[in-house]
Amino acid sequence: MKALVISGGGSKGAFAGGVAQYLIEELKRDYQLYIGTSTGSLLTSHLALQKIEKIKDVYTSVTNDSIFDVCPFVVKQKHGAQNIAINHFNVIMNFLRGSKTFGESHNLRALIKNTLTEEEFLVLKHSTKDVVVTVSNLSLNQVEYKCLRDFDYEEFIDWIWVSCNYTPFMSLVKKDGCEYVDGGLGNMVPIEEAISRGATEVDAIILQTEVNQFNRLPSRNPFSLLTNMFAFMLDKIESQNIRIGKFTANHNDAIINFYYAPTVLTTNSLIFNKEKMTLWWQSGYDFAKFKNQEISQLEN
Repeated sequence: MKALVISGGGSKGAFAGGVAQYLIEELKRDYQLYIGTSTGSLLTSHLALQKIEKIKDVYTSVTNDSIFDVCPFVVKQKHGAQNIAINHFNVIMNFLRGSKTFGESHNLRALIKNTLTEEEFLVLKHSTKDVVVTVSNLSLNQVEYKCLRDFDYEEFIDWIWVSCNYTPFMSLVKKDGCEYVDGGLGNMVPIEEAISRGATEVDAIILQTEVNQFNRLPSRNPFSLLTNMFAFMLDKIESQNIRIGKFTANHNDAIINFYYAPTVLTTNSLIFNKEKMTLWWQSGYDFAKFKNQEISQLEN
C-alpha cells in the first residue's frame, strides 16, 4: 500500500502542494493513504480527491486575514526581511474576552469548510482511500489520528482545523471534554503511523531542509522569542519523528522516499504571503521533477 505523508509547516505547505502535484499528476502515484499534520492536513483531502488546482488556488491566494479573525502579531519589513511583533491591542482584547490564546483562527475553519464541500467529503467517505489528520490532545497527553471515514462532515472539518491550530497563537479547541491543539506538537511527520496502518511505500514530504542551514536571528521582542522557541521545539520533534519513521520502516520492510525542502523557505511559517507561497508551490513542483529525473538517470 502506498501512502503520502505531509509534515507540518504553516505557509510552507505551498511547497508540499507543488511536490504532491508532480507525484500525483506526472508520476501517477496512486496512494491509498493520505496522512498529514497541520498544513499537511489541509492538503490531504484535496489531493485524495485529485482536486489539486482547487487547493493550489487556496494556497496561492491566502493571507493572514484568511487565517486569523484575531491576529496576535503585526508583520514588519526591515532590512529586506519580514519580522513579527506583538499586536498589543488584539492580544489584550482577546484576553479580556476570556480567551486562553494570543489570537483566534476561526477564519481558518471557515476557509476549510468553504474549500472542502460536504459533497466532496462524502465522495471520500465512500471511496477506498483513507484520509487521516494528526491532532494533539493536551488533556490526555497524547497524539491522536482522525480518519475521515470515522466522522461526519462537521466533525471532520473540526479535526482538520484542530490539526492546524498552532497554539498559543491560534485557537485552543475543546472537543469531547478535551483540549486539542496542532498535531505538530506531538508528531510533525507521521511516517510511523502510516506504516502501522499498512503502508509498504511512503512518500514523505518534509517542510524543512535535511540538514540545518541557518542560525536564527536574535529575538527582537518577547513575541519573536516565543516563536523561535516553538520553532526550535518543533524542529527537534520533526527530527525525532523522522528517525522513528526510518526505524519502523526498517523493521517492517517498508520503503520511504523523502522529499525535503532543498532550501530554507522561511524562518516564520506564521506569515502567509501569497506571492511567496505561489513561488513555493512552483518550486516544490520543479524540485520533485528534478529529484525524480535524477533518480531515473542513476537507475539507468
